[in-house]
Amino acid sequence: MIDHPTRDVGFGVYVHWPFCASKCPYCDFNSHVRHQPVDQERFLAAFKREIAHTAARIPGRTVTSIFFGGGTPSLMKPETVGAILDAIGGAWAMDPGAEVTLEANPTSVEAERFRGYRGAGINRVSLGVQALNDPDLRRLGRMHSVEEALSAVKIAASIFDRYSFDLIYARPGHTPEAWAAELEQAISHAVEHLSLYQLTIEPGTWFQRLYDAGKITVPDEETGRALYDITQETCEKHGLPAYEISNHARPGAESRHNLLYWRYGEYAGIGPGAHGRLVTGNARLATSTEKHPETWLELVEREGHGVIDEEVLTSEAEGDEFLLMGLRLKEGVDPRRFEAFTGKTLNQRRLRILEEEGLIQVDGSRLAVTPKGFPVLNAVIAELAA
Repeated sequence: MIDHPTRDVGFGVYVHWPFCASKCPYCDFNSHVRHQPVDQERFLAAFKREIAHTAARIPGRTVTSIFFGGGTPSLMKPETVGAILDAIGGAWAMDPGAEVTLEANPTSVEAERFRGYRGAGINRVSLGVQALNDPDLRRLGRMHSVEEALSAVKIAASIFDRYSFDLIYARPGHTPEAWAAELEQAISHAVEHLSLYQLTIEPGTWFQRLYDAGKITVPDEETGRALYDITQETCEKHGLPAYEISNHARPGAESRHNLLYWRYGEYAGIGPGAHGRLVTGNARLATSTEKHPETWLELVEREGHGVIDEEVLTSEAEGDEFLLMGLRLKEGVDPRRFEAFTGKTLNQRRLRILEEEGLIQVDGSRLAVTPKGFPVLNAVIAELAA
């Protein structure tokens, strides 16, 4: 193999802003609440240093997408966002059509910054709406109302050509009838993209403590499956089919940055708790930075970067990750890329059994999970990767 089988997928930059105004009870992301104003100038200087350090390791890339995630990136000043984008543009070449996304809370305060973000270079926003009824928003720990959220969506639509928002379903007490109505309402406000996540009780969250104490319950497996089926059918009917297990878009409006992950491309992780996959020569490095924001800050100021863990992935690990990411996509994967990563072919007997069970479809150079297979995706991937 002359080159690594990743080059043609694109190159992305993920920037993690780790701060939130409050911690949601279901969230296990690397997010932190600070009761004093964050020193954005100091963090900006650290972001710039880490970007420069990463670019020195992997020069000559062309950035096809940038994603500001969190935490809550919409707590950043537009000037901070603009300066980070300038640093990325100075470190690598920028694709003229690069997608630049910022995650935002749909509060009125943050919506007021949208025009500033557009001026800074953001061309797509992703809004964390999460529910379209006020009691559930309160239970989810969200700081906005339905009215405020829909107003923020409207403002985003007037400023950005591209926007998306998230909803969580299978919430405590969620019924298929309520979700069907909520989803219809959501689609009426979504132009091109929706992210629809089934609630899971994550270890270490407040929801886990409440769940363990019997203070909240989530829909049983049968109801959860009905909610999933409603999600697929309703979005398909309205021209927003699933292109990934939790993401729905009109054809051509998919999140390019997330496609980069799922197609197993190369991306740099910048900021506290960010993960990256960097390709150097014929090796793929898995990188992760210090999670605690202030510890990361001091580390970057001392060392020039916040990377605390770096691993050269084995060909077997690359093959496993490739399947784990790519089979989430409706388009599936090209088995030849698996062979390029691992030097071996997929087990033909297992492929045949899964195909006979109607869980996968093999068509020429594509291997894809079927609608029947998606609800048991983890089992399908485990069988193929074994």
